[in-house]
Amino acid sequence: MVSEISGDETIRVILAGVMLPDRTDYAFRTGMAELKALAEACSMETQAVMVQRLTRVDPAMYMGRGRLEELKTWADDMEADAVIFNNTLSPSQLANLARFLEVEILDRTGLILQIFSSRARTREAKLQVEFAQLQYMLPRLVGLRANLSRQGGTGGSMSNRGAGETKLELDRRHIEQKMAGLRRELKDIERVRETQRKKRSDSALPSVALVGYTNAGKSTLLNALLERYGLQEGAELENKKVMTADMLFATLDTTVRRISPPERPDFLLSDTVGFISDLPTQLVKAFRSTLDEAVHADLLLEVVDASDPDHEQQMEVTAQTLKDLDAGKIPVIHVMNKADTPAAGSGTRIGRDGPRRIWISARSGDGLDQLIDMIAEQLMDRAVTCELILPYAMAAAEHELRTLAKVYEVLYEEDGIHVRATMGRALYGKYGRYAAQ
Repeated sequence: MVSEISGDETIRVILAGVMLPDRTDYAFRTGMAELKALAEACSMETQAVMVQRLTRVDPAMYMGRGRLEELKTWADDMEADAVIFNNTLSPSQLANLARFLEVEILDRTGLILQIFSSRARTREAKLQVEFAQLQYMLPRLVGLRANLSRQGGTGGSMSNRGAGETKLELDRRHIEQKMAGLRRELKDIERVRETQRKKRSDSALPSVALVGYTNAGKSTLLNALLERYGLQEGAELENKKVMTADMLFATLDTTVRRISPPERPDFLLSDTVGFISDLPTQLVKAFRSTLDEAVHADLLLEVVDASDPDHEQQMEVTAQTLKDLDAGKIPVIHVMNKADTPAAGSGTRIGRDGPRRIWISARSGDGLDQLIDMIAEQLMDRAVTCELILPYAMAAAEHELRTLAKVYEVLYEEDGIHVRATMGRALYGKYGRYAAQ
């Protein structure tokens, strides 16, 4: 597979980008800044950035020969470990650049795959990453072998860590067989996930999914909502929280938690993998089952880093990604996070900004109560608040309501068990005939 990252050493890299006529200066600068952040997420230190304006990329070498001569000199003088290109390289470009520059070559897709490989924790995520890596590697065997043969047996080579020489030397048939096996395993996992999703749907609890650009604060928001409105306390609460870190793609695994705000309907909140511009096609396909949590949600919370000057462009990337996932028509609340930071403006902005936008700080908790109100409003068409009078013979129904509905009061009266609760329409369809007149 693609080379793995070792977090205990710094790798010196040079970034290289081609500016094409169809991209604005702003979009290109943003893309290169993002590439640098991706490199930093891999413990790589950027030594220099080389840019060239072209009407089209060179089909054989990606950049012009003169700039590549200069790039080779830079790599030698700076003792760079690798050169990272801002677009996806073709198999022939990867092979030609490795031979010409005599340094390890990575492209944007390969870099993102490395990050995903180092961050995957669950069995599903690891299988999805491995499948995406093999899918990326298959047409690039010649170029990857050129990288490997250039590095030889040096212990500092990225290609000799983690995935290593053995996996890079797998022949095509072995890779295809491995991919077929992974595809079967992922289908089995998807069937289990679909069963779990159906159970959650049958529970009548509405589903809310956190989406948005990577490192916007989705996991921080999930933890904040869980801490304030979750059903757990103490050590159990800490076990339910997810990892947060100020880095791109800090978490890859989907997490689903129940949120139980007072006097509001309960709902299931899922945290999905973050988006990024030019997300490799292999990853969108491989992580489809994970991203399906967003596709099947009743409501999306798009978490936006309001302190990032590029947040408007990031919102466009998120909208396009959701559209590609066939989730573009699901109602969205735009959660403008980090609104209390100087870069986002005055903290007085915290609060609602129309029916579908709110400014909050997930870290401090400011604005969370208003956000819960907005979520409840959007989910209202799925919720029914009523009083049921259940026969005493239906004690099991009381337990189901306590588990799946928002129960405010239970009274044991002469005519039966009086339950005042808010529940989803599916659950109400099951017990609505017992509603008090």
